[in-house]
Amino acid sequence: MSPRLPGVRTRLTDLAEQAGVSTATVSRVLNGKPGVAGETRQAVLAALDVLGYERPSALRARPAGLIGLVVPELSNPVFPAFAQAIESQLASRGYTPLLCTQSPGGTTEDEYVETLIDHAVDGIVFVSGKHADTRASTERYQRLRGRGLPIVLINGYAEGIDAPFVSPDDSASIELSVRHLVALGHRRIGMAIGPDRFVPAKRKIEAFTAQLVRHGLAATAEEAREHVSLTLYTLEGGQAAAGELYDGGHTAVVCGSDLMALGAIRAAHARGLSVPDDVSVVGYDDSPLVAFTDPPLTTVRQPVADMAHAAVSALLTEIHGERAPRSELLFTPELVVRASTGAAPHA
Repeated sequence: MSPRLPGVRTRLTDLAEQAGVSTATVSRVLNGKPGVAGETRQAVLAALDVLGYERPSALRARPAGLIGLVVPELSNPVFPAFAQAIESQLASRGYTPLLCTQSPGGTTEDEYVETLIDHAVDGIVFVSGKHADTRASTERYQRLRGRGLPIVLINGYAEGIDAPFVSPDDSASIELSVRHLVALGHRRIGMAIGPDRFVPAKRKIEAFTAQLVRHGLAATAEEAREHVSLTLYTLEGGQAAAGELYDGGHTAVVCGSDLMALGAIRAAHARGLSVPDDVSVVGYDDSPLVAFTDPPLTTVRQPVADMAHAAVSALLTEIHGERAPRSELLFTPELVVRASTGAAPHA
């Protein structure tokens, strides 16, 4: 007879699929039977957590500790994706995550950190935090390290911080986008990107201008910079920046996020332009649901799961008294071609 969780009829097939094991293995774990590898047992327990099932009381392990997770506002779908991936990794290792989300005018990163310290966390993961802002002081992170608190920093790099860094390869993402558009015959390619004081934006802009020069679309990096429109990382920001680029004769726009790309599509429609017949749009992140927009969005997939795994592994290495590498770990993105890009008009 299939095991039953309190108040919930558990579907073994769902748990098996999530954990990547057989239903028989799931049954053995839920019934506390021996003969299951520790890693496999943890995968099944993580599947219970991810699918929202309550663990049977006999399987509830005492938490190994508390980990702070500080992320920006959740309006950009990639940040909830990071939070979920990191929380899943932590839960599978027995740690309890304390999620701190920022919003304009709300609790600041520094205030969250003080609260996390009051809760005696064993470490903190920062996603796109102050470490990504070239104008922000890094002293806050140096103080944490001075206290011996392990930290890991995702999406952004700053010299002088004694901590592991995990980032996507921003330059590679732009190379993929521009090369794709050039292959489709586009010669007037623009970029809609957030403020250039942030490391990911700065890196993307540098890569974009270099790619325009490389493909003969601009004579110099300075000339190529004229094809970059700085804005906010929002749908409205993308709409405003892309509108300027369309009005300037651009037939394709590379965006700094999927939200901005959706704004770029809205700007095209407002001008009576068809996507992709008249203009092409490339996003960044491969956020949930962008495969179902109209048109489905061509984008560059940020390797969220791999980055989350690396970040958690580095943090736990530090917590266990060993030293994780201090070099920045760069993860290769992937171009996902859908229907928002097409041949340049009259190409």
